[in-house]
Formats: sequence, C-alpha cells, structure tokens
Amino acid sequence: MRLDKLLFETGFGSRRTVKRLIKSKQVQVNGKIALVDNLNVDPQLQEVSVSGERILYQPHVYYMLHKPAGVVSAVTDLSNQTVIDLIEPSQRVPGLFPVGRLDKDTEGLLLLTNNGQLGYQLLIPQKKVVKCYEAVVNERVTSDDQYAFASGIVFDGGVKCKPAKLTILSQSDTESKVLVEISEGKFHQVKKMFLSVGKKVIYLKRLSIGPLQLDNTLPLGSYRALHSEELAALKPYFK
Repeated sequence: MRLDKLLFETGFGSRRTVKRLIKSKQVQVNGKIALVDNLNVDPQLQEVSVSGERILYQPHVYYMLHKPAGVVSAVTDLSNQTVIDLIEPSQRVPGLFPVGRLDKDTEGLLLLTNNGQLGYQLLIPQKKVVKCYEAVVNERVTSDDQYAFASGIVFDGGVKCKPAKLTILSQSDTESKVLVEISEGKFHQVKKMFLSVGKKVIYLKRLSIGPLQLDNTLPLGSYRALHSEELAALKPYFK
C-alpha cells in the first residue's frame, strides 16, 4: 500500500499531517528516509518507522454482530458488558470498535471493525447512509404518523430530523409492527420520533446499515466476518 495511506490508517494523523511527516524526513523504511508519500510499502515485509517508532500494522477486520439487548455499544465499560466482550479474545484486534451505536435495550445489526475511515464514511451525515429498523409500538400507527415522519419530526427544543420513511407491517388494537428508515443517527432517535407523535417503542431492532443487511441466520449475540459480497457492497465507503 502507499506509505501515506499506511500512516493514515495506523493513526499518525490526517492525510495532510502524514504528508508533512514524510516531507520533514521523519519517516523511514528499512532504515532509510522515505522521500515520497506515494512510495509502495508492505508493512509485513518492511520495517516502517516514524521518528524512531516502528509501525505495527494490523490488517483490517470486519465483523457483523447480531447485538442482543443488555449489551452496550462501547469498547469498554466499567459496569456493563460491551459488544467487544462478545468477540473472542483472539479476534479482538487492536483498534476494534463498533461503527455507530445501538441503545442498550436495542437488538440487531452492528458492524465492528478496526478501519476507522470506513466507520467515518458510514456515519458522516453528508453520506446519508440509510439505516432500517424494525419496531413494535404500543399503539396503532396512523397515516398521520407516516406523514409526520416523512415531513421531518421536530423534537422538543426545535431539533428537526431529516425525513424518514415509516412503513406499517401489521397492527392490532393495542400495538403496531413497523419499519423505520432514517439517514441520520441522533441520540435515541427512533424512540424520540415516536414519542413526538404520542407513541412508545417497546421493541427495536436494526436490520440494515446502507447496503449491509443483518444475516437472519446469525443467532442473537453471535458474530461472523463479513463475506466478500458484503465487503464489495461497502466498497463505495472505503475512501
């Protein structure tokens, strides 16, 4: 890979910062000062160092986790089990983190990786990555609710959500099963959107993030590496 990309992916700063490191002759490859940022290097075969600090490069990993309720979307937590705790110790590579978050009581799809750039691309609002949730609500959902979601729910305090798609799957007199598609990730967003129309979410599960869909055969609390087809679908976000 290119030297500047290696430095960026191993945490030595922005692309502009790593180019300055190379230009200021602080980077060495096999003991020789690197003079260009587009130099092709193999960190598995060559020794790359910055100001005398050797780079230990860990290839990227990508795990699909079927998150259960009761587990927090964090790398560490002093009082709760985290999604990282669900990964086998031998597979907890340095820098592994959950892309985005799911509330403690929410189930469903969570992507874990050590590729910070991919995580950033999937989360930035400009990308408008759609996330789909299945929800059970404690009342009948109406066409008025669908219109409110499509128009952009406004929370108390004047914060307005981007338009969202609300699809009714099934209903009884006392509850509704729905799909909600949003393109942002405000704190407790889906729950707050329903509270804004006078209803309460009693069950929530994320089904997809952009092109990545939850594997229905993956047991709750289990994970697996992404398949090649899934990685190919995420290719537009590998910037």
